[in-house]
Amino acid sequence: MKSTNPESPAHLRPSTAQWWQGVVTSYEIEPHVLPLLTLAAEAWDRCKQAREALAEHGLTMPGRYGQPIARPEVGIERDSRIAFARMLRELALDVEPPSESRPPRRPGTGD
Repeated sequence: MKSTNPESPAHLRPSTAQWWQGVVTSYEIEPHVLPLLTLAAEAWDRCKQAREALAEHGLTMPGRYGQPIARPEVGIERDSRIAFARMLRELALDVEPPSESRPPRRPGTGD
């Protein structure tokens, strides 16, 4: 019996859910690794939310004494980017050339 790929989590943005689904379709991801993949997707969505807020409100806001201070979204975007990159590294899905530590590709999905 052929195994089916799990559905992407419903709370992800459509483009992120499509990426999540593409990963589980292209790679042989073990079930115990799916939560890490989901965390990576959530970090990407959080990064995009922070970026959208920064585009709307700017990078700074007035501080207690009127001086410009960084908006909290600056840190959220930075932290989310770092988390996303680290989780991709843990999943061996970085942009480096394929190595032996990367999960094997499913047959018929490319090189």
